[in-house]
Amino acid sequence: MRLHDYLDKGASLGPDRPCLTTDGTTMSYADVVGLSHQVAAALVGRGLRVGARVAILSANDPVAFTCVFGISRAGGVWCPINPRNEAAENQELLELFGAEVVLYQSGFAPLVAAIRDQLPAVHTWVCLDSDPDSADDGSLSFAELLTSGATAPVPERPGRPGADELAMLVGTGGTTGRPKGVMLTPGNLETMTALTLMGYPFDGPPVYLALAPLTHAAGVLCFPVLSLGGEVVIMRAPDVTGFLRLVHEHRVTHTFLPPTLIYMVLGSPDLDATDLSSLQCFWYGAAPMSASRLEEALTRIGPVMAQLFGQTEAPMMISMMPPADHFRADGSVATERLASAGRPAPLVIVAILDKDDRPVPAGERGEICARSSLVMTGYWENADETARTLRNGWLHTGDIGFLDEEGFLHIVDRAKDMIITGGFNVYSTEVEQAVLAHESVQDCAVVGRPDDKWGERVVVVVQPYAGATVDPDDLTAFVKQRIGSVKAPKEVHVWPDLPRSKVGKVLKTEIKERIGEREPS
Repeated sequence: MRLHDYLDKGASLGPDRPCLTTDGTTMSYADVVGLSHQVAAALVGRGLRVGARVAILSANDPVAFTCVFGISRAGGVWCPINPRNEAAENQELLELFGAEVVLYQSGFAPLVAAIRDQLPAVHTWVCLDSDPDSADDGSLSFAELLTSGATAPVPERPGRPGADELAMLVGTGGTTGRPKGVMLTPGNLETMTALTLMGYPFDGPPVYLALAPLTHAAGVLCFPVLSLGGEVVIMRAPDVTGFLRLVHEHRVTHTFLPPTLIYMVLGSPDLDATDLSSLQCFWYGAAPMSASRLEEALTRIGPVMAQLFGQTEAPMMISMMPPADHFRADGSVATERLASAGRPAPLVIVAILDKDDRPVPAGERGEICARSSLVMTGYWENADETARTLRNGWLHTGDIGFLDEEGFLHIVDRAKDMIITGGFNVYSTEVEQAVLAHESVQDCAVVGRPDDKWGERVVVVVQPYAGATVDPDDLTAFVKQRIGSVKAPKEVHVWPDLPRSKVGKVLKTEIKERIGEREPS
C-alpha cells in the first residue's frame, strides 16, 4: 500500500466519518480525500515527476498532513522536515534530498528566507497558511498552488509499488554529525502498520490523539488508525492540560507520547480528575522510561500503557510490549519487565551479536540487530554508511542489549554511551533507572567523563520536580544502595532542565560540553 491507500481505505468505510480534527474543526474522509486529489493534481501540473522529493516544513496541522497524501498520489516522496531544526541543518537535508518542492507554514518564513537562495533545485515554494498577497516573496500561497496546476485528477498508478519505490525520505543524524537520509518504502510502512494492528488493542473505530510531532512517530502511527476509518485529533503544540481535556472530550482510544511528556502528565494536577476510561492503548517510546514512573502510570492513567521500540531505520516496531504484557497472569504488575522494551515483533527477527557479528548466549550483552521487511533499504546516496549499518543481512542498531529468559529485549545503552570505569562496563540506562527511582527526580541523564584514576567517572545530571530539592550526597547514597558503588555516580549536577532535541530526547553530547571534558580542579 502507498501512503494515500491508508486514507482511501478509511474513506471506503464511510466517507462522512470524521478524519482530521483540529481546534474543534473536523474534516471528513471525503474532505481529506478531495483535498489530497487537488494537491496531487497541482503538483503534477507544476511538473512533479514520479520519485521527486517534496518536503513539508510545518508544525502539526491538518492541511499539511493532508498534503502527505497528495504527494503520494502524485508519485512524489514525502520528506518530513522538523521545523525546530536550525536553518543550516534543514538546508543541508533539503540539499541532500534534492527536494524540488517545499511546503511550509508562514511561521517558518524567516527560516525559509534564510535558506532558499542556497537551494536552486527547489523550483516551487508554497506557504500553506497565507493569503496570496501576504505570501513570502517568490512563494505561492496554498490557494495559488491549487489553482495554478492541473485540474484533471491524477490517474492511479497501476500495480503494486516496485521494490525500489520510496514512500518517505527521513533525515537522521550521522556519526560524523552530517545528516543521513533513511529510505523507507511502502513495504516498510506496510509492515509497521501490520505490526501495529496485530500487536496492540483496537476495539472499534479508533480515535487517535496526536500531540507529538507528525513529522516523527505521531505521524506514521496515523496510518493504521486511518486504515480502520478512525479519527485523528491533532494538537498544534504540546499542552498537558489540553491533552487531558481532549482525551476526555473526544473519547480518545489511542495516543503516543515520549517519556518526558508522560512525566509531565503524571505531574499534572488535572490527571486524577480526568476521565481516561476511553483509552485502549497509550504508546510510549523514543527514549527509555523510568520503571517506577511506568508503574505509577499503570495505576493512575490505567492498564493501557504500551511500549514500542524502533528507530528511523526500522520504524517503531523492532520490539513491542502491548498493555497485557505489563502484567503477570495473576493481574499483578510485572515489575521485572517494566525496564524492558518488550518482545521482538512478530515479523522481526532480533539477534544479539558481538563485535565480530557472532550471536551471544541468552542473557549476555551485545549489539541489538534486526532482520525484517520493516528495515530500510539504505541511506540516500550514502553507500558507505549503508554498508556499515546493513551488514550480513542485519540492521545494526548501535544499541547494546540482551534477551532475557522470557524473550523480552532489554536495552542497556547506546554503544557510544557506555562508560568504562576502573575496567568495568557501566551502562548509563541502568544508572538512570536507579536515579529516576528517587522521589525528587523528574528526569536525568548519565554520561562518562575523563578521569585520571579510573579512565572515566560516572556523572549524573538531574532535573528535580518543581519545588523539590536534590542533595548530591544523598542521591549518590540512594543509587549506591540499589546498584553498588562502581555504578553509583561520582559527580552529581542539579539543573532546572535538561537540554533536549526537537523530539524531546536528552542531548548527552550537549551535557558533556556543558560539564566539560576535563577533570575538575
